[in-house]
Amino acid sequence: MEIYEGQVCQPPTGGNITIIVARFNKTITQRLLDGALAKLRHHKVYEHDVRIVWVPGAYELPFMADHFARDKDCMAIICLGAVIKGETSHHQHINRSVSMSLGETANRFGKPVIFGVITCETVEQADARSGVEVSKKDKTISPLPGNKGAEAAEAALEMIDLMQEVPCYREDFSPKAIFSQLFGDEDDADDDGEDDGDFFPTFPPLLRQQPVKVSKKSAKKATKKGTKKK
Repeated sequence: MEIYEGQVCQPPTGGNITIIVARFNKTITQRLLDGALAKLRHHKVYEHDVRIVWVPGAYELPFMADHFARDKDCMAIICLGAVIKGETSHHQHINRSVSMSLGETANRFGKPVIFGVITCETVEQADARSGVEVSKKDKTISPLPGNKGAEAAEAALEMIDLMQEVPCYREDFSPKAIFSQLFGDEDDADDDGEDDGDFFPTFPPLLRQQPVKVSKKSAKKATKKGTKKK
């Protein structure tokens, strides 16, 4: 039986951690960022190994996450934001789009992308999830305030450690890799001494058949012959 579990007892080495923060509702997202940085410092992550990127709102988080996921030195991406319900259903579309896009980025690049966006119905709920003690009148609020930014940072550290433990099953599905698997990986099959690079066979386009022009006289003759045969 094989059991894999990430640990956060040792600081990650060999790369950096990117934190992308939405500026919208900054009073809340700033506290999320502070909680994430405090958690990283607690686990002895150096400041020069942390990269902070501010974007206008939560909707821009996936775009920037996809951008930094291409960095080979980036070990994990933490996305922080706060989407609070308003008078319309705008928040539902934002939450659905952001969560699905971040998941797709993580799967496409095989890199931990942590969803640290709090989705709340009231400002009081958002305050309670960003480390602020609020009134206990709202039963939807936990009596003990937490910080989702700190939780996201801890999840990132655990995933970084877990990715170093589990075996790698990712394969190269690029067109060149698939072509080499089908036809071999020899670069100079034609023995011309030159590298063919990204050569792929091309096929000529289908030839279009020119329409046959039929004159009016020939058409009348054809109809007359058809009537005589009957």
